[in-house]
Amino acid sequence: MNAVVIAVCLMLGLSLARVNVVIALTISALVAGLVGGMDLQHTVDAFNTGLGGGAQIALSYALLGAFAVALSHSGLTTLISRKVIGALGGEQSKANYNRVRWILLLSILAMAVSSQNLLPIHIAFIPILIPPLLHVMSKLSLDRRLVACVLTFGLVTTYMILPVGFGGIFLNDILLANLNTNGLEAVRSQIPQAMLLPALGMICGLLVAVFISYRKPREYKEELILTAEPEDEGVNPRNIAIAVVAVIATLATQLYTGSMIFGALIGFIIFSFSGALKHVADQDVFNQGVRMMANIGFIMISAAGFAAVVKETGDVSTLVSSLADIIGDNKALAAFLMLLVGLFITMGIGSSFSTIPIIATIYVPLALTFGFSVAATIALVGTAAALGDAGSPASDSTLGPTAGLNADGQHDHIRDSVIPTFIHYNIPLLGFGWIAAMVL
Repeated sequence: MNAVVIAVCLMLGLSLARVNVVIALTISALVAGLVGGMDLQHTVDAFNTGLGGGAQIALSYALLGAFAVALSHSGLTTLISRKVIGALGGEQSKANYNRVRWILLLSILAMAVSSQNLLPIHIAFIPILIPPLLHVMSKLSLDRRLVACVLTFGLVTTYMILPVGFGGIFLNDILLANLNTNGLEAVRSQIPQAMLLPALGMICGLLVAVFISYRKPREYKEELILTAEPEDEGVNPRNIAIAVVAVIATLATQLYTGSMIFGALIGFIIFSFSGALKHVADQDVFNQGVRMMANIGFIMISAAGFAAVVKETGDVSTLVSSLADIIGDNKALAAFLMLLVGLFITMGIGSSFSTIPIIATIYVPLALTFGFSVAATIALVGTAAALGDAGSPASDSTLGPTAGLNADGQHDHIRDSVIPTFIHYNIPLLGFGWIAAMVL
């Protein structure tokens, strides 16, 4: 009757039953509090307190949505689509389709990877880059579930092994710091090496998605894609130049301030005062962008409230510490159960970065008790935290791809982002994480 397990299972069950994710998170938070021994008022107070933790991300999404719509009205997205469609060639042969398909997938993967380190903008690029490419994807009959898997792979795997940008925060500032705080005595150079084998599981999952699961064509309704974007108003060179300046200013501002909010705000202001949007009211553009991203923002706010209630119950530590009674002296079972519990915790909280401080306190002493090496302990804690980031309805690693791929309403968050990424990444990550714990 652990509150964490019950709440996460309920949240996933409601989401799979097509209950709105916001409602599923809210109901599950209430159940978590009551099962965890909290009274109704205490549960509601914890939930309300936690809501503020998601407000910043929600506002970031709203402003990014407004900036993305402004960008689409500039003509830059039209130009991108024309260039990519033009790459199909006069004869739309199978060879051309395959070539453009691979170019498109590799470009999206490169951008997802770069967003974590080279240009640490995280998911900010998705609502800007992906919506104008939906028409191209439809022409290629490209399964959007595959694109979701490619995006999530770049967002998650990168921070698992590259100690730069968000990877530096995850590996050094959070993982290494919490491991050493709890008595492991690890050094910085050991962290990426220990995470290489678990990351291999992510690579295997991506290869299965690309070459087996989603290699077949999937058709989408063209008319919905066309109505989701502004009418073709031509390409004005001046507006294109303004759009490029706005994009550069947005990225520079975000890198300088560390805030997606101010980055998107600067970009939108440049569009507003440059005259690039004179053919459409600024207020209409802003409202359209906020409306496009509103659902994602509310999910993030609700997820923050859910996480606050789960933490307040104290059942996270109870769940982890109860492993010792179940395991006995079985080292292999200990590794598997620690990873499995990490999966439940991260799927509920929606953030691998937030999971490490919760589990490291108990996982490190437990791992040392069972005789795991330093490298194996690093792999256990790091993998247990990363498990569930791909595949959680409340994770920005799934919400980000949905925000871009569902711009025309033809990509379901649960069935087309959450389930595919859960199957292709959590299952192999669980297996390869267990192997790492046993062989390192």
